[in-house]
Amino acid sequence: MRSLRVAWRTLCRPRVADSLLALLIWTFQAVLAFSIGVGVPPPVVVLLDTIASVALFWRRDRPFTVLTLIVACHLVTVVIGQNVWLGGAAMCALYSAGRYGVPRCAWIAAVAVNLSGAVTVQVLYLVRGEKPSVTGALGALFVVGFGQLLRFRRELAERARAELAEAAVLAERRRLARELHDVVAHHISTMNVLVGAARTTMTRHPGQAQATLLTAERAGREAMAEMRQLLHVLRADDASDAKFAGFAGYGAAALPALVARAADAGLAVGLEVAGDRVELSTAVDHTLYRIVQEALTNIRKHAGGARASVRLTYVPGAVEVEVLDDGLAAGAGESGFGLGGMAERVAACGGQLRAGPHPQGGFEVFARIPVPAVQEKT
Repeated sequence: MRSLRVAWRTLCRPRVADSLLALLIWTFQAVLAFSIGVGVPPPVVVLLDTIASVALFWRRDRPFTVLTLIVACHLVTVVIGQNVWLGGAAMCALYSAGRYGVPRCAWIAAVAVNLSGAVTVQVLYLVRGEKPSVTGALGALFVVGFGQLLRFRRELAERARAELAEAAVLAERRRLARELHDVVAHHISTMNVLVGAARTTMTRHPGQAQATLLTAERAGREAMAEMRQLLHVLRADDASDAKFAGFAGYGAAALPALVARAADAGLAVGLEVAGDRVELSTAVDHTLYRIVQEALTNIRKHAGGARASVRLTYVPGAVEVEVLDDGLAAGAGESGFGLGGMAERVAACGGQLRAGPHPQGGFEVFARIPVPAVQEKT
């Protein structure tokens, strides 16, 4: 099968296909010429047949030049041979003009071919008394139109592929914007809180201030590590979950460390995990981590002094994550990538996100993401 595919790809190469087409047309026209007994000497038959067939080798690059040459040979056979056997090459040339030439010029060429044929047969009628025929006129227009149709179909297909590629680029840009927002906003927010706390306690509690600064330094290193991983993802091939491969260590298993860092930064927060843990895809695992990270960042930015709780629940066929706080509506009216990025992440995994004020006060972020059965532990 592999050898057949290789052979087929070789035959589909333009130069190879055109060479085979020229050889086939040459053989067909030579057999037809000698079988119908044209009134042309054999050397002339072979010469005109060879010129018309070899010209097809350049039908993609110079379709109108090839058409002119073949039509000239064709008219010569009509004038001196009283029979037509170069019709195959002429039809191929007309098709190539419609397929690879400028559309307007292709139609002009088709009309010119019709006029030249009509003038030729009219002259033969006047000189030899032969009855003119116009059956080739509609044929030339049909062949050019068929070539135009295939040209338009290919252009539409290329345009569709270009639009898909552009959409993929835009989606990748949005994903990178979300990643950059999550990495930078979370760690910079944490570092600002820690540095501010250290500044206020530096004179009274230098030991506590030093510990706070060490925590801020660790947050900065983590930000740099995540940025390096993001750059690694940019250089990697984008296949299946490869775009999340650089963040394999940032998932549900890393939530305790994330909550602990938030607590070290002064946020009163707790983590609860319920249900039987199942194996998650890299995309879902990373999405859970980013949701909690962004929610905690918003609480620090918009609900200072609030208490928060994080709950991760494994339910049959899905995983749920909930982040609650008892402060002001954290994130409400946010115009950045925060809540929008959460929604896009969850939607990409086939889940649903709910974010807004909680009926009992504070703000709630809740996401439910389906987990296919094939991903569950057996």
